[in-house]
Amino acid sequence: MSNNLPTLTLPQMLREQARLQPGRPAIRQKDFGIWQAIGWDDYYRRASHVGLGLRALGLPAGGHVGVLAENRIEWVLAQMGCGLVGAIAVGVYPTSPAPEVAYVLNHADVEVVVCEDQEQTDKVIEALDQLPHLRAIVVMETKGLRNADERVRDRILSFADLERLGVEYEATHRHLVEETLAAQRLDDLALMIYTSGSTGKPKGAMIRYANIRGVAPGIIDRLGLAADTVHLSYLPLCHVAEQMLTTFCPIYLGSTVAFGESIRTVQEDLREIAPTMFLGVPRIWEKLHAAITIRMQESGPVQRWLFARALAACAPFAHKSAAQRTAGERLTHAICNGLILRALQNFIGLREAKVALTGAAPIPPDVVRFFRVLGVPLVEVYGLTESTGMVTGHKLDDVQVGTVGVPTSGVEWRIAKGSNDDLGGEFQIKGDMVFVGYYKNPEATAQSIVD
Repeated sequence: MSNNLPTLTLPQMLREQARLQPGRPAIRQKDFGIWQAIGWDDYYRRASHVGLGLRALGLPAGGHVGVLAENRIEWVLAQMGCGLVGAIAVGVYPTSPAPEVAYVLNHADVEVVVCEDQEQTDKVIEALDQLPHLRAIVVMETKGLRNADERVRDRILSFADLERLGVEYEATHRHLVEETLAAQRLDDLALMIYTSGSTGKPKGAMIRYANIRGVAPGIIDRLGLAADTVHLSYLPLCHVAEQMLTTFCPIYLGSTVAFGESIRTVQEDLREIAPTMFLGVPRIWEKLHAAITIRMQESGPVQRWLFARALAACAPFAHKSAAQRTAGERLTHAICNGLILRALQNFIGLREAKVALTGAAPIPPDVVRFFRVLGVPLVEVYGLTESTGMVTGHKLDDVQVGTVGVPTSGVEWRIAKGSNDDLGGEFQIKGDMVFVGYYKNPEATAQSIVD
């Protein structure tokens, strides 16, 4: 099914989901301890108003909007709002210090920046002299901003005011979103994602809608994603890994994304949401592994004995999917699951996980085996900003621990001949998912893209 995804841009697909399943939950967000559901119609309507509000602030078609916040509904409303009026979102790490924020916003020629709160707004105000293009600062949580710097007080508005501005602007520009979507093409620029800058200054990778449409089928097929997939979004949305699971695939599939209260409440949010898919970097998996180990050390001798016996009995399942087990193995797993493993899956919030991912850095093979034995179907994947996300990954029924699997559908690939034949050379890929190039950096683009 996923290879037959509509040949629509992401904003066009958002409108389509709003038309096809208006009331079905697109987003769930936890506010003040209560999970609130937002349907596809509300997602599209609010994103449209955000986009129109940006236009009302003077943002032109093709203009750049920075987003400086943790994951929450306003992040994706800003991103999709940009797309619905032909603008481009640029994510900035909320953990970045002011000089790094200044560099990215300046280099990306950002005209409006959407900030989470006073802490993030202060970083922008500190860098104001380096941001000649900046027209406005939109703030999600305005608490503490009453005494803002006089130089910017008239340029600051709340996110709620931005949406209201969009509603007013719509009255005189009723067809702007529809006209933008009618003219939008897959070759249009969708996003700019700044690389971490581990080898010098961060570089702005330019991602087209065609790149997103090119990478999504391979991800969906490899991970077995569907319209009933539920994902907890908590890793930075300015990174391609979270983008592919929070916007790319869910908007094409019509599946649900949940935003917790904070990155600090991930484990509690996992238990409450029980997502069917979960992405964790190795550090997250190591923390969950440690949490289980400590829990078992603090439990009684009977539970510890059961745990040790269950791990030993289920050890062969590390390399097998549930469908590949024999009748005897299924019985063994059912007994172990009922006695102890299910409780541990509940403890980490992954009792409903149909697939779990690890990527972005190497992970100890024993950690992968541990979770697979526990009943969490953890697979290793590989991708990068320049490939618009995941381009290799384990097949769910063919897991080779210690590798990153095989290329996904749509990826042409080769291993270039290396200087030392034993080591091999670069992993080179070709396909619709390969990005356009780096913003204002033709030299780096020429080094990355050949042919």
